[in-house]
Amino acid sequence: MWKRMDHLSKIKAGDGLKAGQFKALGSARDPATPPPENVSGLQSFPVLEDISHYIKDAGAQLVKKVNAIFQLDITRDGQIILQWTIDLKNRAGDMYPGPAGLPADTVFTIPESVFMELVLGKMNPQKAFLAGKFKVSGKVLLSQKLERVFKDWAKF
Repeated sequence: MWKRMDHLSKIKAGDGLKAGQFKALGSARDPATPPPENVSGLQSFPVLEDISHYIKDAGAQLVKKVNAIFQLDITRDGQIILQWTIDLKNRAGDMYPGPAGLPADTVFTIPESVFMELVLGKMNPQKAFLAGKFKVSGKVLLSQKLERVFKDWAKF
């Protein structure tokens, strides 16, 4: 459903954060993001970074439309490998690695491969959810607002 292909040309084997760059991405919160050496093999990390740049640019407008906090728990083999928070409820909006500082309205637990298929538009989010490909807890209906944010990001 969402489709943004330009970031794929930027992703190469071995790409990732170098030591010291990781702390610049974090915030005062205690991120649950893996150490830099583990991030380089994840395709979802650069995509999530790109989405965070979009949210930082359009955050104030998005806060007015969405008014929710989302937590993305990206998994591999049943273990959380990345956690990102999308705060579109407070101030001018923010997206950062790690668990939500305030209680999240909606938490998505999604395998990395499914997340990438959704982002690339190869899978319909509603059908994937109904097929049990990922889990949503909290206010499930807010996921439609997040889908709209991802569609807008794909056009960005």
